[in-house]
Amino acid sequence: MKNLQYVFVLSLLVIIQACGGSSGEPTNNFRGADQEEEATSVETMTASTQDISRLIKSFGNIRAQEIVKVTPQVSNRITKIHADLGDTVQQGDLLATIYDATYRDQYQQAKSQLEQNRASYVRDSLQFQRQKELHKKDLISSTEFDNAKATFESSKAQLQSARANLTESRENLANTKIKSPVYGVVLSRNISEGDLASNGQVAYEIANLVGLQARVHLPMEEWRDVEIGQKVSFRVSNQPDISGKGRVTQISPRLDAATGLGEVVISLTETGQSIYQGVLVESIIKVTTHNNAVVIPRAALVENVQTIIEPESNTIQLERSYSVFTVKNDSLAVQSDVTLGIEQGDKVEVTSGIEAGDEIVITGQNGLSDSTKVRIADPQNFNTSPEEVPIDNMTEEENKTTSQDTSSTS
Repeated sequence: MKNLQYVFVLSLLVIIQACGGSSGEPTNNFRGADQEEEATSVETMTASTQDISRLIKSFGNIRAQEIVKVTPQVSNRITKIHADLGDTVQQGDLLATIYDATYRDQYQQAKSQLEQNRASYVRDSLQFQRQKELHKKDLISSTEFDNAKATFESSKAQLQSARANLTESRENLANTKIKSPVYGVVLSRNISEGDLASNGQVAYEIANLVGLQARVHLPMEEWRDVEIGQKVSFRVSNQPDISGKGRVTQISPRLDAATGLGEVVISLTETGQSIYQGVLVESIIKVTTHNNAVVIPRAALVENVQTIIEPESNTIQLERSYSVFTVKNDSLAVQSDVTLGIEQGDKVEVTSGIEAGDEIVITGQNGLSDSTKVRIADPQNFNTSPEEVPIDNMTEEENKTTSQDTSSTS
């Protein structure tokens, strides 16, 4: 009898449990395949048209187009210095004076010698003319005529020699005053008062201020794209603004054998207050410009790299392709393959694949696939991580709170 009661109670409990399970929520938590896909938050911008240029950047120093070396033409003691390092001098300004007493005496002697030779030439010329007339009338012999002619020719030669000596002595006397041959700035002075000036010694170096230039050296890939006349902007190192402008005026026809670089000369057309001789500048050469091009941020590109093995050469090459996600109807991201053109800084030209006015994804695109549902979010939502505060900058109350939280956790 007891066994029958036990079986009855057990059966009753099973029935109650089964009824209770059927009246509640189903225990199966599996989501159906038709459940709505969750949208991904992205940031977008509208592709626009603007001018974009291909730029070549290199560093070089500003220098004068010509540096003139001034060398004394006569040798003697320096008596006075008139121009020093950094002075701006005009063409013909006095730089230094050389002791000139010896050259002045030589000049006076040459002048006197010229006067004597001129008088002898006049006398012998008149004598020759008289002898010539007498010879025509057979009043003198041919020997007497020949002697008169020889004397005249000798006087004529001596007169020419005296004129040359006078010119040389005058030039030597003038060269005792060292003068600037150009308008410029004194870069160096290598003589002092009391020094002996010599012909082979450079006394001054003067930078011609007619124009300034910069010389840059470019690798072959960039050097061969540079052409005479291209516009150039200059930015002084560590300064954000453009400090000067210029144009390419000379291009070396060959590469340097040691470095493999080609020299390019840029002449300045506009200079700012930061442009000085010797200052280091960044030269930005504008190689080519595309007007009204579709331009997007480079960060919007999705790069696809494929490894290709060349069977003939047994080499591995990387093939890169790019795509962009565009948002359709503010909810669907569509992936489009694009062809790139000119790059300028963080901007890139797109020649095919998208058009101006397309809404492109610029943040969050790396986690997308074609035809993914998206939600356009405020750009501020992508910077939601709290700012880290150094422990040293925390207030006393914050330190106390942190200590209490640590103690409670322990």
